[in-house]
Amino acid sequence: MISLGLGESSSSLGSEILRLKRVSSLVSGTIKGIVKFEGQSFKPRLIRMKQDKNCEAIHKGKPIASEEFALNGNGTLKWVLVYVKSGASGNFETPKEAVVLDQQGCVYRPRVFGIMVDQPLEIRNSDPTFHNVHFVGRNNGGFNIGQPRKGLKTVRTFSKPELPGTAFFKCDVHPWMRAWVGIFDHPFFDVTGDDGSFTISGLPPGTYELEAWHEKLGTKIAKVNLKAGETTTVNFTFKR
Repeated sequence: MISLGLGESSSSLGSEILRLKRVSSLVSGTIKGIVKFEGQSFKPRLIRMKQDKNCEAIHKGKPIASEEFALNGNGTLKWVLVYVKSGASGNFETPKEAVVLDQQGCVYRPRVFGIMVDQPLEIRNSDPTFHNVHFVGRNNGGFNIGQPRKGLKTVRTFSKPELPGTAFFKCDVHPWMRAWVGIFDHPFFDVTGDDGSFTISGLPPGTYELEAWHEKLGTKIAKVNLKAGETTTVNFTFKR
């Protein structure tokens, strides 16, 4: 904790905070990389929403492709959760800012995400239709809530960690809806996007086991020796 002494100004406090941030960046390290795919890709599975006229109208009657296997244009994978599986120890501050899980176009957004234990999760309904948010977890039990109209929000937290693949959200009204969550007791995780990249920063020096999880392709593991102030590149390749 930083406190102002007698006669000290807020500007000097700001300078001290910046100095500590610079020191932290010199001590901590970063792991970054990309997740590639090699082999024969899966045939896109088309989702037709005729059972709900509101959902169908959002997409103008056209089917949409499921995102369970999302191959980017550069040969990388989207929706891969990369996280420190072992090696992270200590007490880490839980963010007060909520992670948002939205229902847009009758699909969950994002499809895959990470969150810390006790961090707020804000679940939104941005669709003009009834959604049923059904969480299933191995360690955190489950819950089942209705969001019957657009604009509704519900906040939940999780009390225990869950490895990726053991906890997910579904909708009992729209069976094609699915979102996967990893729940961690540390902040060292990221999810790949449209370029297949991930960045995990703020790691103390040490040896870590890094895991990449994909809902259809399984997991890949890498061991990383990270030095103070170092940025280490780790790439994963899933094959089929």
